[in-house]
Amino acid sequence: MRSNDELIDYLKAIGVLKTTAIIEAFKAIDRGDFVRDRYRDEAYENYPLPIGNSQTISQPYTVAFMLELLQPEEDSLILDVGCGSCYTTALLAKIAKRGKVIGTEIDKELVEFCKNNLNKYNLNNIEIYHVNKLPPSYGEFDRILVSASAEKLPQELLSALKDNSRMVIPIQTSIFLIKKTHGKITTQEHYGFAFVKLR
Repeated sequence: MRSNDELIDYLKAIGVLKTTAIIEAFKAIDRGDFVRDRYRDEAYENYPLPIGNSQTISQPYTVAFMLELLQPEEDSLILDVGCGSCYTTALLAKIAKRGKVIGTEIDKELVEFCKNNLNKYNLNNIEIYHVNKLPPSYGEFDRILVSASAEKLPQELLSALKDNSRMVIPIQTSIFLIKKTHGKITTQEHYGFAFVKLR
């Protein structure tokens, strides 16, 4: 695929990209702006690409799949854990126009890469933190997206969910949708994914 539009058409055709707001975000945020220069020719292919320090920008299919599970809303307060290149961060910010996206990244070099990528867009509802824990000043979130694989469900993230909220997180080789409704936690498992490890 040679363009962002072709990538979007492909993701719609295979049935993974469905929600209007998420499709509009994919149109507004070009994956090519979030890859390393040496991989620019492969930016619109449906596979992950290295971004440095053994980290990757996720496969477009996987990003679309996770966002469709997450179902961010226009006024959501969203935590993006392991934001890496900030591709998902920018997509989330475009959807949550009246909300805010808090991105965390443990790798200092990737934080700089992420911020440089975000500078290509006029998004004023994003904060990026170089941390390996929940950022200061925020208690609970409407949505949490995790882009690296945990060994087990982190209790700290579970505790950071507001009521009537959602978290999408890879655990080992599955993607889990975690819902908190009236204080009750439910989980839905989707098998067969590969991610870098959550640090």
